[in-house]
Amino acid sequence: MNTGSQYLHNPLLSQPPYQPLPIPFFAQGQRPFLPRKLTPGSTVKNEFLGIHFYGAKRRGNACGRARIRSRVGGELAEVQGQEQKQEPLVKRAYPFHEIEPKWQEYWEKNKTFRTPDEIDTSRPKFYVLDMFPYPSGAGLHVGHPLGYTATDILARFKRMQGFNVLHPMGWDAFGLPAEQYAIETGTHPKITTLRNINRFRIQLKSLGFSYDWDREISTVEPEYYKWTQWIFLQLFKRGLAYQAEVPVNWCPALGTVLANEEVIDGVSERGGHPVIRKPMRQWMLKITEYADRLLEDLDDLEWPESVKEMQRNWIGRSEGAELKFRVVDGDKMERNLELTVFTTRPDTIFGVTYLVVAPEHPLLSAFVSEAQRGDVEEYKDIASKKSDLERTELQKEKTGVFSGSFAVNPANGEAIPIWVADYVLGSYGTGAIMAVPAHDTRDHEFALKYDIPIHWVVTPDGESSPDSKVAYSGEGIIINSSDSMSGLDINGLLSGEAASRVTEWAEKTSNGKKKVNYKLRDWLFARQRYWGEPIPIIFFDETGESVPLSETDLPLLLPELDDFTPTGTGEPPLSKAEAWVQTMDQSSGKIGRRETSTMPQWAGSCWYYLRFMDPKNSKELVSKEKEMYWGPVDVYVGGAEHAVLHLLYARFWHKVLYDIGIVSTKEPFKCVINQGIILGEVQYTAYKDADGNYVSAEAADSLGEYTQEVVTDEKVTKSGEFFVLKDNPNVRLTARAYKMSKSRGNVVNPDDVVFEYGADSLRLYEMFMGPFRDSKTWSTSGIEGVHRFLARTWRLLIGSPSPSGTFKGGTVATNVEPSLEQLRALHKCIAKVTEEIEVTRFNTGISAMMEFINAAYKWEKLPVSVAEAFVLLLAPYSPHMAEELWSRLGHSHSLAYEAFPKANPDYLKESTITLPVQINGKTRGTIQVEEGCSEEDAFRLASKDEKLSKYLDGKSIKKRIFVPGKILNVILDRQNVKVGAQ
Repeated sequence: MNTGSQYLHNPLLSQPPYQPLPIPFFAQGQRPFLPRKLTPGSTVKNEFLGIHFYGAKRRGNACGRARIRSRVGGELAEVQGQEQKQEPLVKRAYPFHEIEPKWQEYWEKNKTFRTPDEIDTSRPKFYVLDMFPYPSGAGLHVGHPLGYTATDILARFKRMQGFNVLHPMGWDAFGLPAEQYAIETGTHPKITTLRNINRFRIQLKSLGFSYDWDREISTVEPEYYKWTQWIFLQLFKRGLAYQAEVPVNWCPALGTVLANEEVIDGVSERGGHPVIRKPMRQWMLKITEYADRLLEDLDDLEWPESVKEMQRNWIGRSEGAELKFRVVDGDKMERNLELTVFTTRPDTIFGVTYLVVAPEHPLLSAFVSEAQRGDVEEYKDIASKKSDLERTELQKEKTGVFSGSFAVNPANGEAIPIWVADYVLGSYGTGAIMAVPAHDTRDHEFALKYDIPIHWVVTPDGESSPDSKVAYSGEGIIINSSDSMSGLDINGLLSGEAASRVTEWAEKTSNGKKKVNYKLRDWLFARQRYWGEPIPIIFFDETGESVPLSETDLPLLLPELDDFTPTGTGEPPLSKAEAWVQTMDQSSGKIGRRETSTMPQWAGSCWYYLRFMDPKNSKELVSKEKEMYWGPVDVYVGGAEHAVLHLLYARFWHKVLYDIGIVSTKEPFKCVINQGIILGEVQYTAYKDADGNYVSAEAADSLGEYTQEVVTDEKVTKSGEFFVLKDNPNVRLTARAYKMSKSRGNVVNPDDVVFEYGADSLRLYEMFMGPFRDSKTWSTSGIEGVHRFLARTWRLLIGSPSPSGTFKGGTVATNVEPSLEQLRALHKCIAKVTEEIEVTRFNTGISAMMEFINAAYKWEKLPVSVAEAFVLLLAPYSPHMAEELWSRLGHSHSLAYEAFPKANPDYLKESTITLPVQINGKTRGTIQVEEGCSEEDAFRLASKDEKLSKYLDGKSIKKRIFVPGKILNVILDRQNVKVGAQ
């Protein structure tokens, strides 16, 4: 069996066309994965990556902005290496091209960020985690490092504060994209997946992230998915994993079931293939058993309130009643059937004028009339092609078809029609609703369209006349709601009391019961595809009984297949591995067949945070000691798109593991932070009329017919609040930033940014763009600004470059005692940076460092003690430069575990006061002085003051009266006074 590292660095990748070159070169004009700015004709060696970078001749545009725009890095290319003539050195603001590979190699060689298995558990811990990335073939774009940089800053900061830090990285590597790419190209998904992982790893290392790479895991490793399968078996043994016939989104072209969010407008999100709804026997996980706990435990989490509210809405707990309606045919004859509906408004039962069932309702075929059967079947077919989201969209026009049968309202005995409509889902409630068009907007629209009666039973005050054109959905006083035959009378009651009265009546008369319902459905946990974790279940041939694989037989390995294309029949690709499918249960000796569906991609990402705590443990999922120390995750950072499903599924599995004693905490993630997204650079659009003439953006809509044209930055200028054409300022443009995507051509590759500006500049810029949680727009000119800041920092400590562009060794800092002014500037910076890191306001922390550098440039000398403290402040943000500066300040070891500076409160107090200045007893002005200022310093400042100096210049002073902190009074001799009077 492969070890984890063997699997990640698979021999397949050393075969053509993926083998590394002995000394790889980059073809002229091509971009490497990890480019560095090189001296033309020179070679930079990066040992820890095993790559040599050859410096091809530079092209024009030294600022590099054109290079960075919208590129996806190319593959490494082998070329015939020919020595090129040495050309003059390229001058750089600071030598990041040398510093960054040097320190990345140092960290790798010395395992600087490795978290030992045996640690001092008396020290506080900090477990900071990025949401598991999927290693796509496109590699990283500049939006990805946003969250990774933030967690790295926190990890480095906490290490320097003395915490034991766990900061790992791994790969959520199973899934449909890799399999679909494999089908399209004929390449095995293992090959493409491992190649993509290698590329991601190289890109992440190039950005200087302080991950403990010894803990690297991947969901495709057998050592990892052994425990994913083990968790499934625990679910199965506890009745939380079961099989059921359920309607699913089936995509014939992809040969798999898709989640609702993977279907858009009736086609698959990936590939745009048609999707239909059809019943299939599937594995389900009973997440609904944990609905109340998933809801209640949200209150104790340090999560964004928006995320918690999204989870509450997804769980969708609602209290109400289930009511029974007897089915009768068109002649009002009993059909010996009952329809049960769930309602949150039992107080409106007298307002029910029709029932609606979902097209997939299991009883529909039993009560639909023969006259309506054809229409109903046609409607069911149309509805099967829609996703749940499409069907329930509030804005869409409501459609339906009459079933030909009726139901009896138990409250008043009226026979009401039963309709079939796709805005009711079979998966929610009972798959049937009682429609009260007077008091539900959706029901009201439907009733108006199909001319169904509307009965008003609630008014806001019990007196006002209802408006028949608008539904009243609020609570109020009940009217028109009594029946002597049923014995139910709720007239005059408030809605809440009436609802309770109806529920009590229903329970006494066997017409219904109180019910709590959830929008949350059990988790569909099977995919008809190859590239996923095998499900460890055997079905006996004779009985069809399902039995779990023995835990000692785990992992159940994914068999090697040459043909992993969809079967086209609904049978998963694994059914083709006949020798693997046919098996014998070891405990009973019975012959059976293995389950051929695989687990969904969500499976591996539900528990990976636990495996990082103990990644090499072959005997248990995680040791109790390590879980009790490291759990829960202190800070978990990722995109808001995972706010519901991933986090909900992970919480569900965690609670199951808590119940069986594997974990010691009720929740997996103490604090969740959603970073904003980085949008592509602003794109400018001009509009032209039918004759090809430019028109202003605000006038385009009135033209009826117009064309759009993307305008480059060079042709645009700003006029007031608007962007206009430089050559024609009367033509306004639209300016908009879009989410980065290959289809839009606005992807910015971080490799290109690192090539031009260095990893530290990229890290610093992404944190400086704006508040971490907000969306931001990429701007290449913005990264040039932070690059200049780093260059100023470098020159402040190292000095100016020589005429050739090189920098001397060592620093210009001197061993002098810092002044009070210097200490105040430093400790103000320390306090601000510390505070802002703690609350993830990284941009304002960077601003504080910029202010410090501005102040430091005014000093005649830079004390070593001040320089060292500032370098430590810079380290979490720009670690490569900080390490180099620390080394040049005379330190022989990494600063990764140096103590983070602490602000001295004594230097944070307001240090200046306003001192009144009198001339011969008359106040002539004020000056700003330091507390404790001497008489000489106060007089010197007064003499330099523009307003006061005219009274003192050239004058003979008789004496000075100085009261510290209170007043300075300058007495001139009498001759001066007379001259002044004349």
